[in-house]
Amino acid sequence: MRTLGEYLRLYFIIEAQYIKARMQYRADFIISSLGMFFTSLVTLSVFWVIFDSVPDLAGWSLMEMVFIYAFYMLAISPMQILFDHFWQLRFHIQQGTFLKYYFRPINMMFYYMSEMFDLKGLIQLVAGTILLIYSATQLNVDWTFTRITLLLMTLFSASLVQISMTVSAACAAFWVIDSYPVLGLAWKLREFSPYPMTIFDGAFRFAFTYIIPIGFVAFYPSQLFLRPNEVTPLIYFSPLIGIGLFALTYWIWTKGVNSYTGTGS
Repeated sequence: MRTLGEYLRLYFIIEAQYIKARMQYRADFIISSLGMFFTSLVTLSVFWVIFDSVPDLAGWSLMEMVFIYAFYMLAISPMQILFDHFWQLRFHIQQGTFLKYYFRPINMMFYYMSEMFDLKGLIQLVAGTILLIYSATQLNVDWTFTRITLLLMTLFSASLVQISMTVSAACAAFWVIDSYPVLGLAWKLREFSPYPMTIFDGAFRFAFTYIIPIGFVAFYPSQLFLRPNEVTPLIYFSPLIGIGLFALTYWIWTKGVNSYTGTGS
């Protein structure tokens, strides 16, 4: 059984080769990075238009919304950077090329996800960091050691929630011929993440908290720093929620991998 150090060494070797290959198409990298940057600006512009018409959104100010959106950008960056290859899973399964992942003496999920490193996701990570620092400064958030630790813990768990929802949806390809609607729905649902759960009615708020926990991607963790007196007690269990969802996702992945028999079956 390989150690964590061996996996890290393998990961950097694989990513180094992938980045070298991607840098052969620098124009594509630059254009896609600019596209991601301007997509973020469009979302911020939507917030500005909304707040230009109304003074607040369910009691939330513009700068608080910017903070939540910045947290959201940071939380989804690991999915974008490290697990982007799962968007291609349905093609590998349909074309039979997924079989190659069975012939390496390493963990299959590690091997599969390590084959792609989305460089443009780094732009999102940097932009989210800048926005979080700026909005926190405007809101006078006091960054104590405890709060910084809490920020890192909640970002870790929020990232696991987003990764779990997307990867689980991608795994539908093992059983469904056209799995894109499932994956597309999971990715579209994330667009509700940067909005306060308080703007939704009871049914949607319940669903986004207990069934499809997108509230834990940005809103509930952000409350800890913006309005700690209003947080739901569930937020303190967010590390368990994130780890539990990822464990469930890994189980689904394992079931899918064990059920796959190639295109000839």
